[in-house]
Amino acid sequence: MTGKKKEKIAIFDIDGTIFRKNLHFELINELSWMKVFPHEVRNQLATIYSHWLEHAGTYEDYRKALVELYSEHIKGCSRKDVLKASKSLIPFHAKRTYIYAERLIKQLRAEGYHLLIISGSPVEVVEEYNKQYLNFDAAFGSVYEVDENGLYTGVAAFEPSKNKGSLVEQYLYEHKLSLEGSYGIGDTGSDASFLDMVDHPIAFNPNQNLKAVAEEKGWKIVVEKKDVIYEIS
Repeated sequence: MTGKKKEKIAIFDIDGTIFRKNLHFELINELSWMKVFPHEVRNQLATIYSHWLEHAGTYEDYRKALVELYSEHIKGCSRKDVLKASKSLIPFHAKRTYIYAERLIKQLRAEGYHLLIISGSPVEVVEEYNKQYLNFDAAFGSVYEVDENGLYTGVAAFEPSKNKGSLVEQYLYEHKLSLEGSYGIGDTGSDASFLDMVDHPIAFNPNQNLKAVAEEKGWKIVVEKKDVIYEIS
């Protein structure tokens, strides 16, 4: 008697891979509009984004600046407000996605894949995005510590982007999933640890760090520009 064949898995990043923008950015902006964060945070956010657009730093610098800005102002805020902001912003931004990712998700879902998201954005907005739009089997994001009163301490208790591969290994073990025929898609160096594990790694619109790794390892590189999708060999 043969055992049941393990379900295949596909692992996705969100920001810059599925979502055209950045959920962390949008959450900070929404919290500022709600006056949970001070008004000047919106000006700081605009400056961070302008620096990225004007090549004053790398994409990793941009993401790091968002994390630092959020960590600075989330201390003392209520988790209820972050959940409210997350729920409010998703309907407006949900469909701002990449065509390539949408097609791949549709294909893999039709083939019965177990779909997993791992993002560096806060878990509240990641889970809400998944709940309202993606409907993946599981979603992971950064977890910020909350005290007994439901207020954030400002400490990041769990940051999956620091080692996504380790999280995938644990998830596979706990859910008895296989890497056979597996897919992975991401856009930055933080995604390399799980892309290196899967059978079909895809570097999508990669930053310089991931592009270098993908070229060295012979991974598929896909670029989507406006409404054109092409592979770089």
